[in-house]
Order: sequence, then C-alpha cells, then structure tokens
Amino acid sequence: MITLADVDQAALRIAGHVRRTPVMELDAAHSPGQVWLKCEFLQKTGTFKARGAFNRVLGAMERGEIDPSVGIAVASGGNAGLANAYAAAAAGVPATVFVPLSSPAVKVAKLRAAGATVIQAGAQYADAFELAMAFVAETGAIYCHAYDQAEIAAGAGTIGLELLEQLEGVDTVLVAVGGGGLLAGIAAALEGRANTIAVEPENAPSLHHALAAGHPVDVEVSGIAADSLGARRIGAIGFDVAVRTGVRSVLVSDEEIVAARTFLWEHYRIALEHGASAAFAALHSGVYVPETDERVAVILCGANTDPAGL
Repeated sequence: MITLADVDQAALRIAGHVRRTPVMELDAAHSPGQVWLKCEFLQKTGTFKARGAFNRVLGAMERGEIDPSVGIAVASGGNAGLANAYAAAAAGVPATVFVPLSSPAVKVAKLRAAGATVIQAGAQYADAFELAMAFVAETGAIYCHAYDQAEIAAGAGTIGLELLEQLEGVDTVLVAVGGGGLLAGIAAALEGRANTIAVEPENAPSLHHALAAGHPVDVEVSGIAADSLGARRIGAIGFDVAVRTGVRSVLVSDEEIVAARTFLWEHYRIALEHGASAAFAALHSGVYVPETDERVAVILCGANTDPAGL
C-alpha cells in the first residue's frame, strides 16, 4: 500500500534525475470535451518507468543495500528493464535484466546499449520474473520490480503531482494498466482530488477481473500490447490502491488501440508504443465518454516503439 506521503517523498528523491514532462491540450476538433495529454513519453528512457527506477535505486543506495559488485536485477518486458538499467548506470552499479522472448528487438537493443546484461528466456513476463528471482537468491542482487514495489509505484505517482501543478481543476485522469504500478502511484497522488480511470486491453484485463473477483487473479494475456501491459496478475499494490481510491476499469480492443496510436501519429506526430496508446484509445473509441465540462487528462506513458510500424 502506498499513500500521497510516499509519492511526496519520491518527488524529493528523484528531483534532478528525471524530466518534468509537458502537458498539451487536445485540439477542439479532435476532443470529446476538455482533454489534455500528459506527454510522459518524453521522459528519460522513453517511459514513465524512469521515475520509479530512480526512486528504488536511489533509496536502496541511501540505505546501503546495494552491493556495487552485483548491483540490481529486474524482470521486464523491456521498459522497466531499460529504466532500471539507466538508473543503475547513473548510480554506478551493474544491472542484470531478464526479458521474455517476446520482447521487441528495439527494446532489447536499448537495454544492451544502456550497459545492462540481458538474459532472454521464457514466453511471458512471468517466466522472466522466475529466473530473475532465482538470480537474486543466488547473487544477492537488489530486485527492482517492474511494478509491484512501493518505491517503484510511488516514483511513478510523481506524474500525478506534476499534473496537478500543470493543470488546474483536473477532474479525471486516464491511465493504462498492466501490472498496476503507474495506476497505484497516480491514484495515490490524486486521492481525494481527482478520479483515476484504469484502461486495460481486452486481452490483458488483470485489474478488471481482479475488481470483479474481489482479489487479484491470474488472467490469460495476449494481444498487441502484451509486451508492456502483459502482466498475468495485477500487483497487490495496484489492486489495494485501486480499491481504496475507487478506481474504475474500462477495456479497449486491440483494434481501438491501433486506431488511437495511428491517430496520435497522423495528427500530432506522437509516436507511442501500443500499450501507451491504450489510455487514449478509451477516449478515441468512445469507451470512456466525459461528462459535460469534465476536465480530463490522459497519460501517454511510453514511446519505445519501432516507428516503421506507424
């Protein structure tokens, strides 16, 4: 469980290590109302995950937990690995990243360029996670979870604090959900001040099914956004914060994600990965329809994609 206090602490710790990303208003001709885009795809390493990575690595360094000869380990579809490798390099410690065989080549190449040792194995994120945990047990590396760790989620939540400073009177924030770290952080940051809507692919509905069941459950994962939103089970932190803050989940199809991604490229020259397009897909498709005068912000959370596919 995390609260606003954890997000505030993260903001102090990572200040100067990450970018304050801009907010852009959607053109009236393209908008169902008052809509702003939080351009987190401009963050270091190309995704929001740099925030949580720095919070986790710097926090562990402060506590003297990291062995500089072993460093950190992370299992990731690509983005969390890249963010944590970048943070580890900045702190001067090694990073070992475990990724599934399905990870896009562009992300694997970026990991190696960041100086990480990359181990590819298994069909899904869960397989990479098991291997990473075995490595941690054997070597004593500090594990940086892709989403279900308090410092990781709190770091992500600093986006919400920035948004409140940049956009006065925001009512609702749409957030893409995979394992739930970004959702947890933003919902905690906005608690009592704005509503958070979770947007998930129909083919990876981890939070949607958990809310229906009353607890996290395993789901089948597939589809175009599985490389970044492909967690088989919502994280405990994401689920707990979603329940506490009254988060509602909506689902979008692969076709709606592709259409939203194409639209943002054609009209705004914003190149997003498919998972990062999910939140905007809820608006673009009409799955989420704002009320009259509702002020809506959409988190565009990642841009580690092959532009040849746009």
